[in-house]
Parts: sequence; structure tokens; C-alpha cells
Amino acid sequence: MSASAKYEYYWADANKKKPMQHPAPLYVDYLMTWVQDQLDDENVFPSNIGKPFPGNFPQVAKTIMKRLFRVYAHIYHEHFQTIEQLKAIEHLNTSFKHFILFVHEFDLIESKELAPLQDLIDRLAPRD
Repeated sequence: MSASAKYEYYWADANKKKPMQHPAPLYVDYLMTWVQDQLDDENVFPSNIGKPFPGNFPQVAKTIMKRLFRVYAHIYHEHFQTIEQLKAIEHLNTSFKHFILFVHEFDLIESKELAPLQDLIDRLAPRD
């Protein structure tokens, strides 16, 4: 999956240890399945009050958000014209703005990972 010619994203997880290039629909499918698996795993996201989160929880959360950001980057770089034709730019921008404000609030994605959309981030959610 790509976000312009400059950024290429490869998929790897516990099942596919070697990062592999995939077309965007497959990458997104792998991602959504993996995220759902994380959310459903009581050892990662405990649902019972009082059960502690694991020590690696911050890293898991950061990986989830980094990978979800890549989908936004792909959409903006590869499908913006379609979003424009659908008159859905405002919806996409609002969704992305909420996403990036959450990322900023909890420092979930390293700034170098945000590079594909940094100009947009600076316009939609400038940091004080």
C-alpha cells in the first residue's frame, strides 16, 4: 500500500513476520482484522474493571494508531479525487482531524511517521 510514490507501507504481524508489500485493499483487510484481534484479546485490552493493562499496552496502542494513520495517508494521496467527487472532503477532514488531535494528545505516533500528511496536519490541527 502506498501514500504517493514516496511512501510505501508493508504488512507484518505475528503471522507474517517478514514485511510484505500488498495492494491497499489487502493491507487494509489485514489491518482491520489485526486491530479487531487486538481489541478482542483480553490480555491486551482487558474489559473487566480492575484488571490491569499489560506493560506493552502503550506500544500496542501506538502500533494500532500508526497503522491506521497509514490508511488516512493512502486515502489522501491515492483517492482524494474520488473523495472530492463524492463531496466528502469535509467528512474525511473532520474524521482525520479528530484522529490526529487524539494522536497529539497522547503522543501516539512519532513525527517522522506523520510526514506524508504533515502539511495537512499543520492546517487542520496546528500544535501550539
